Amino acid sequence: MATLSYITSDIQAAVREKYGHELDVNDIILSPTKKEFEGDYTFVVFPLVKVLKFSPAQIAEELGQCIKANSRFVEDYNVVKGFLNLQLNQAFWQQCFEELSDEKFGQAGRNGKKMMVEFSSPNTNKPLHLGHIRNILLGWSVAQIAETRGYEVVKTQVINDRGIAVCKSMMAWKLFSGGATPESQGMKGDHFVGDYYVKFDKALQKEYAEWQDSGEADAQYDARHKDEESREAFFKRFKNDYFNLYSPIGRETKEMLLKWEEGDEETVALWKKMNNWVYSGFDKTYEALGVHFDSINYESETYLLGKESVNKGLSDGIFYRQEDGSVWVDLEDVGMDKKILLRSDGTSVYMTQDIGTAQMRYEEHAMDSMVYVVGNEQDYHFKVLFEILKRLGEPYADRLYHLSYGMVDLPSGKMKSREGTVVDADDLIKEVIDEARIASKERGAVSHLEAYKQEDIFRKIGLAALKYFIIKVNARKRMVFDPKESVDMQGTTGPYIQNAFVRIQSVLRKASQAEAVDMEGSNIYIYNEAEKELISQMIGFPEVLDEALRQYDPSHIANYAYGLAKSFHRFYHDHVIYDPENPDQSASRLELVKRISLIIEKAMSTLGIEMPDYM
Repeated sequence: MATLSYITSDIQAAVREKYGHELDVNDIILSPTKKEFEGDYTFVVFPLVKVLKFSPAQIAEELGQCIKANSRFVEDYNVVKGFLNLQLNQAFWQQCFEELSDEKFGQAGRNGKKMMVEFSSPNTNKPLHLGHIRNILLGWSVAQIAETRGYEVVKTQVINDRGIAVCKSMMAWKLFSGGATPESQGMKGDHFVGDYYVKFDKALQKEYAEWQDSGEADAQYDARHKDEESREAFFKRFKNDYFNLYSPIGRETKEMLLKWEEGDEETVALWKKMNNWVYSGFDKTYEALGVHFDSINYESETYLLGKESVNKGLSDGIFYRQEDGSVWVDLEDVGMDKKILLRSDGTSVYMTQDIGTAQMRYEEHAMDSMVYVVGNEQDYHFKVLFEILKRLGEPYADRLYHLSYGMVDLPSGKMKSREGTVVDADDLIKEVIDEARIASKERGAVSHLEAYKQEDIFRKIGLAALKYFIIKVNARKRMVFDPKESVDMQGTTGPYIQNAFVRIQSVLRKASQAEAVDMEGSNIYIYNEAEKELISQMIGFPEVLDEALRQYDPSHIANYAYGLAKSFHRFYHDHVIYDPENPDQSASRLELVKRISLIIEKAMSTLGIEMPDYM
């Protein structure tokens, strides 16, 4: 924040004048003064004690005298042990106002760097669900924050459009659909295909239950069960073996996968048709969430990548070959284990593909850094991937980051997809909008608007509830999402913050309609400590953005927006903002709250949250 930098320069100048020491700006700890002390900003002098060899109190006193004598903005000071509390004059706060008036406040200039952010990356055998929503919101927010702070950002995803899971949906459609399509059933394509994934699992379960009464099953239990293991426990863990070794529907599905790999025309045509149904559904969900991508990779196009790099790594001695012909990397020297990169038959594994995809992306985009938004169950995978890329000498290897996040549960418990009990993203979006509609109609504050405008407000409130409730939690923590709690206007919620914005718009409209206060060209004046607190919060916005980007943690911005909204609500309750009998004070306060609304809007925009004018 430019105005505050004048104070840091005053501190540097005072240290130089009094002690002949050049103080690095990064060593200056300057923060708002605690409420129990007098002052506006506090400089912590303790780090100087070791260098200057004087007591903290002496250093603070001498610097305070020097700063007061020479600063354009500091009108007084006091010392509390090693803390120098600075009291700033009206000129400082007025300059802050000017800086906050800049429409680009918080927006950094282009820094010439490019960041790629990978997020969402779903499978094409089912619709997006609540877990995907957390992934998408984290990835989108990080991308928006990076753009705000000067990066060119490429938003990308890898769609897992191949493999046995996709073939399960295809097989179920062949067996049970009777030629049905999403259009004939009036369904979104991703939901339609997802239903067949569930139907496949139900068919497999029925088949498996019947097989367990067979002599073949008895023989497997007798030969392979553990001591004192019940039939129920044995067959629970034997399910995958059954699918691979004995299941008729499993055999047909694996044959379908082989046909796809061989390029069988009929199989590939069905694969393309069903995937296109899914993509159409995904696009509608992305549109509802307000997100889009700049680049999309498909696993069907990338799964063969990386083999050449592995073979080169083998010839360079980075990797090694086992007796069976498989290729491995030994990472035990950095606390990890040995990892296979090519199977004995020469086929690749996921790690191989990820190596090749990272290299391909760098060739196409020359990004300076790359963020992977992937659940915490993949923590080890990315540690291994980043280490391998480093050993291969990739120029971007030390600028890769895994934004690891915890799973999302509902008050009713965990989600599962095979049983069809997963919470679909579309259903959840509809639910929060419905909750917002109910709450808004109870308040009656938008009943005067046309129906379509009301619906747009309900959409904005519902999506704010969903997005904020998820983003406000540090990504690494597992969380529980409660739709009803998310729309509460009195809690730490998106609607609570939106309400601050809406209140400000209402005050501004009232003042504008009355025409009793001339805000144009008004002299800004700070009347009390509450106004200073609000300005201090606002001028800290760029630093919050930077901290959120450094940690790849949008919750910093969510919490900042809540704190600013809470301070405004308190100010609104305790002070008169618009008073026609006091035009000068009203003009200043109207300008103040107008800036608050702009900062709230900017902060929430980085989280993908829109502001309504009424609610």
